[in-house]
Amino acid sequence: MVALTGIGLAAAAGLNAAIPFLVMALLARFTTVVQLPSGFEWMTSWWAIGIGTLLVASDVLLDKVPAVDSLNDVVQSMLRPAMGGLVFAASQAAADLEGSSWMREHPWVGVVVGVVVALVVHTTKATVRPVVNVATGGLAGPVVSTAEDGVSLGLSVAAVLVPLLVVVVLVAMTWVAVRLFRRRAARRRPSAAGR
Repeated sequence: MVALTGIGLAAAAGLNAAIPFLVMALLARFTTVVQLPSGFEWMTSWWAIGIGTLLVASDVLLDKVPAVDSLNDVVQSMLRPAMGGLVFAASQAAADLEGSSWMREHPWVGVVVGVVVALVVHTTKATVRPVVNVATGGLAGPVVSTAEDGVSLGLSVAAVLVPLLVVVVLVAMTWVAVRLFRRRAARRRPSAAGR
């Protein structure tokens, strides 16, 4: 269950870097649901929450504009995986307070797993978005972006409160991505055959 929390948060960071960070920070600051250990307490500071809020706002706004969203994805290529590593490691360290010891012995594993999960999700998002923009003349971009933000928020909350839902959401995300890639490949076949 602990790993599902980290994977869910890291996957959410692949869609919007700051949403899972902000969810963890706010839950840790205002509830007892998340208790961050020393080394991660800074996440609950007002400056960290403020920066997280600005990052969410900028990503939400920039990601709604066709062409700008692709540029935003390029800029976010470093931030989303880094944030995935951070939230995965923070969630594992928080769980470590409850008795798990693997994180204490190998703290870098959480960072690496989080980076990889967020990078895979981010790469898929960054690959699919231009296809959606071209296919719809940019009209579907804001709709898809809003859905991604919603999934990132829902996945973040589910990862913390009901980790088993992470599996359902990740399977659904994979299904959607595979369908979009297959549809793209099917459209390319007839044009390649006509050459």
